[in-house]
Amino acid sequence: MMKRIQTLGFYALVAATALFFVFTESFAGTFGFIIIFGLPYFLMNDLPPYATAAEKIGKYAFLSLCTLIFIFLILPILVIIPLSFNAEPYFSFTEGMMALDPSAYSTRWYEDIVRFGMTAPDGTENWWSDMWNNATWIRAMRNSFWYALCATILATGIGTLAALGLSRPEMPYRSAITSLLISPMIVPLVITATGMFFFYSQKNVFPFFPDGLINRDIGIILAHTTLGVPFVIITVTATLTGFDRSLIRASQGLGASGWTTFTKVIMPLIIPGMISGALFAFITSLDEVVAVIFLADVDQRTIPRQMFSGLREQISPTILAVATILVIMSVLLLTTLELLRRRSERLRGLSPG
Repeated sequence: MMKRIQTLGFYALVAATALFFVFTESFAGTFGFIIIFGLPYFLMNDLPPYATAAEKIGKYAFLSLCTLIFIFLILPILVIIPLSFNAEPYFSFTEGMMALDPSAYSTRWYEDIVRFGMTAPDGTENWWSDMWNNATWIRAMRNSFWYALCATILATGIGTLAALGLSRPEMPYRSAITSLLISPMIVPLVITATGMFFFYSQKNVFPFFPDGLINRDIGIILAHTTLGVPFVIITVTATLTGFDRSLIRASQGLGASGWTTFTKVIMPLIIPGMISGALFAFITSLDEVVAVIFLADVDQRTIPRQMFSGLREQISPTILAVATILVIMSVLLLTTLELLRRRSERLRGLSPG
């Protein structure tokens, strides 16, 4: 760090920052300037001594451009976090928030998640039962997590079996079958949802459901399963890329049954891909809204469907609070996926332990 400060580039960065502040007279803009151009400078790896000035400037410009693109992509997501603590029912920063006034911030919208729709939100008798059964957002969360959990289990099982079959070299028409199975993530979702609506609305087609699967939980779960299976197939197939099939022959040669070979040999090596695919399927189901609009009833609203309805029917910053919770959940799940990816590479010998 001290070496960076003592270089000519650091003094050039300080001078550029000062000039930017003089011309703009904006502390917020100057802070953004430091983030975009200062962060790449301090995080840039040292180039070899023989690197020319043009190469150093090019490397710095490349990192600055990457930082600018990253901020452009992530800022619309991060801005909802402070807005969710707005004490006023606005979707914009108030003067008090800009001045960092504590009274301008509140957790009222997070409290509204469990209170909105309750029969007696300020009551004391049967409060938990009232919240669990009547609170609009709690009911939507309950539906979302139930559908996502069921769809994840089904998608993981189906996708893993499909990936194992498609990984066998003697499997005929592997490319065509793979393209067919991953088509739900390629075809526009509105087309897929429209097809599901007309198929699930057919009468006397599905056993035990003579009126079809529209407005039924099983219909939504199957729709989410269809959308999640491609992610499981892709992640498990990627895990099987470096799989040594001679391990299967060795296991069978030692007398192991098919189930023992799968649980003792194959499963430990593909479990990171299975978990990664399951997390992708879970996130896909949790965030899906188009199929729910086509297939669900008013009592089967999920979190995205309730947010969509809230933007149309009742503008409330509670939507921002729910979105903040979803962002935090997504970050945690993506962190888990990255840890699983690194573990998978270590198991396959693609990275050092």
